[in-house]
Amino acid sequence: MGSQSAEGVTDSAAAALRRARFGALPARVRHEDMVEEHPATPADPARFAYDPEGSWASFSCLAADLGL
Repeated sequence: MGSQSAEGVTDSAAAALRRARFGALPARVRHEDMVEEHPATPADPARFAYDPEGSWASFSCLAADLGL
């Protein structure tokens, strides 16, 4: 026999009320449906190549900013 809670409802009646209110759990979502795969882009060797003419632009010089 089910125990009674403070509200006077037995455990089995509370379970029936929960089932009536919330129904069943939603269907599980498969891992394959949650994951999207894209091929990786190939490495670009020119991306990290050293450019001596353009490398000065990446550094900040306070004296140059002030026009000294």
